[in-house]
Amino acid sequence: MFKRTILTALATIFVAISANAQSLRINQGHSHNDYHQNIPLLQSYYAGMGSIEADVFLQDGKLYVAHDKKEIEVDKTLDRCYLKPLAELFKKNGNRAYADPKYSLQLIVDIKENHIGVIAELIKELAPYPGVFDGTARGGIKLVLSGDMPVPANFNNFPAYIYYDGRPYTTYTADQLKRVAMISDALPNYTKWNGKGTPTPTDLVKLKDIVMAAHKKGKPFRFWATQDSPNTWIELEKIGVDWINTDHPQDLTNFLKNRAKLEYVNPTPYALYTPTYKSDGANKKVKNVILLIGDGMGLAQIQAGLTANHGQLNIYQCRNIGFSQTRAANSDNTDSAAGATAMATGQKTNNRYIGMDPQGRPLTNLPDILAKDGIKSGIISAGNITDATPACFYAHVTERDSMQMIARDLLNSKIDLLIGSGAKYFQNNKDKALVQKLADKQFRSFTSLADAESVKTGKQLILLPDADTRRMLDGRGDMLGRSLKHGIEVLSKNKKGFFVMAEGAQIDHGGHANDLPFVITELHDFDKTVAEALKFADQDGETLVIITADHETGGLTLLDASTEKGSVLTSFSTNDHTSINVPVFAYGPHSQDFTGTYQNTEIFKKILALITGK
Repeated sequence: MFKRTILTALATIFVAISANAQSLRINQGHSHNDYHQNIPLLQSYYAGMGSIEADVFLQDGKLYVAHDKKEIEVDKTLDRCYLKPLAELFKKNGNRAYADPKYSLQLIVDIKENHIGVIAELIKELAPYPGVFDGTARGGIKLVLSGDMPVPANFNNFPAYIYYDGRPYTTYTADQLKRVAMISDALPNYTKWNGKGTPTPTDLVKLKDIVMAAHKKGKPFRFWATQDSPNTWIELEKIGVDWINTDHPQDLTNFLKNRAKLEYVNPTPYALYTPTYKSDGANKKVKNVILLIGDGMGLAQIQAGLTANHGQLNIYQCRNIGFSQTRAANSDNTDSAAGATAMATGQKTNNRYIGMDPQGRPLTNLPDILAKDGIKSGIISAGNITDATPACFYAHVTERDSMQMIARDLLNSKIDLLIGSGAKYFQNNKDKALVQKLADKQFRSFTSLADAESVKTGKQLILLPDADTRRMLDGRGDMLGRSLKHGIEVLSKNKKGFFVMAEGAQIDHGGHANDLPFVITELHDFDKTVAEALKFADQDGETLVIITADHETGGLTLLDASTEKGSVLTSFSTNDHTSINVPVFAYGPHSQDFTGTYQNTEIFKKILALITGK
């Protein structure tokens, strides 16, 4: 009974906190101790900060900006650093703080001592700028005093354009409250939480209560003495804080500006396939291999997809998991060309090389080797079929962008099935007879997956319009899953077995674009394709399914997540590849052979040994 009561109470707390949370805007940044910026004022102003703070001392009849008296410099006056440039910007913007009418600005003058003298001098220094620092006027810059302030009873002794930074423990009359611009306090007064992780439930209640009390008075709230990190910003946002304290205005702006690309919510999860595990891990013959490559798919991308699907993925139905080390011959950070070449040929090569060794000599790929044993192969991509990953299984060039040459290399490949976009590289090739030559090689060409699905035999070249491999966000649909099903149906008629590689090409594209919704929707499509592979493996009993990546893209980090809501908030550290290991999941006979940590070249060697017995 006691346990249920505690859980109910905690649930109530979290519901209340969620209700109090808000979505922060760029203009809700507070540039703390702004004068310490490399370029005071302008750095924060052009980052769109809605609140800028300058500590001041009165010395020799002038107001200087500094945290301590020993920091005072002759050229760092409040007028020179803040008042005059703000007045010039105000005039330039047509008598507005910002050109964008949605943006507002308050200048916080934090008085370190002697507020009577400072305020008197401040009024003098503001005189040359009538109308600029008048928060009562539309578009005016609100002037807010903080630090050593007059007591509330004396607020009205000073001009009406002067506002004050309130405190939660101070009682204000209705008239005094009109002069309070916001309510602030130090975060450590309420919690030992240091900005990492989350506050305790008890502390969350205290923090929420202090913010809600300010809101009930109609005032925004700010905590100072907060850690300056995305995690802190996120947690403060959940609590309902209105002004985010920062010493890094541009970082905060970039985070908030790119929020739509860093956040994803999936209210309704899709259902998973439930494997039978009848042949999983069995020491029996492997007749067929399905290699599924999630281009750019690292553990963070998988975790993001798992969370967004409310804690479940088909990928994680696999019980045997290993790690692939992806470095290229000439760099620890591999690209798709070197990464896929390693899996297709069993040898490391340079970035941008397709099916070539580091000296530029052609390597024999898996489909060509398997063909000698009568095993047929198919290559499928949810993108351009002449792009690096699929190309490594049939082409040989030292520049991955040589897509017409890659298309021509299909003439010398033992591939039996090719599905993807990039038709122009075949149809408008410098070799005008390429399509006919492929037809002479017994390839039957299709420009529609629907047309190809009615043909269950023979060699097939399915070159789809680029629109058919558009992003999932733009409505691609189940092209990849359908293509794999069709490929399996055609290739499985071969009695000696088959090898098929299917690529979730655009997980990588989302990583390069630093676009989380792009990443997750592509990963979910890939994961649904995994279900098709697992289903066939259960039906067949002699099929090994391997799921991996060529590399990780984007340096993805999960900052906040809710499995219950299917929501994820992330950041990216790069728009390029990283060198971290990628997972290898395996299902079916000999799936246990793929546990452990090994070089990506071992994937080729393991497949070859299992499917040919050599």
